[in-house]
Amino acid sequence: MTEQPAPNRPNSTLKRVETGFESLLFNSRWLMAPFYFGLIISLAVLMLKFFMVLWEFIIHAPGSKESDIILGVLSLIDLSLTGNLILIVVFSGYENFVSKIDPGGHPDWPDWMTRVNFGGLKQKLLASIVAISAIQVLKAFMNIDTIFDPSKLAWLVGVHLVFVVSAATLALSDRWSGGDHGGE
Repeated sequence: MTEQPAPNRPNSTLKRVETGFESLLFNSRWLMAPFYFGLIISLAVLMLKFFMVLWEFIIHAPGSKESDIILGVLSLIDLSLTGNLILIVVFSGYENFVSKIDPGGHPDWPDWMTRVNFGGLKQKLLASIVAISAIQVLKAFMNIDTIFDPSKLAWLVGVHLVFVVSAATLALSDRWSGGDHGGE
């Protein structure tokens, strides 16, 4: 009678260590929660700045030129887009990396908040950054008659073009790879 080898059984101690380590890795995602909380606080600070700029805009509006009104509105739009950018990062980052958000019981919950995956997040972030940099270039252009610094304007346009090319490249590469970016 020939003896058959015993089946290969994993060491139970190693399996417990592996399971514990995987649990630690999985639960480490909660270390990101304070980052998102910090971004919520930064959103409140940005709101304070928005109201300060709005108040300044209202006070100076009656005696301002049309170009100054446009610049004031662009500043408010810039702050608003930055706030939107923070919300996109907070909601989709938390949803993608920490925990699923249950939108139940919230009838006005925006659909995109639970559907933006990491690829969609990158595209939305870049689109927001492109919009914000475009506003900065437009503000500089609107001030071209009073404060013209060709070097600064060239840098603003150059950086903006880098953002535009980056966003277009990311969109093309995602399209070519057939990436599914929910919420787009």
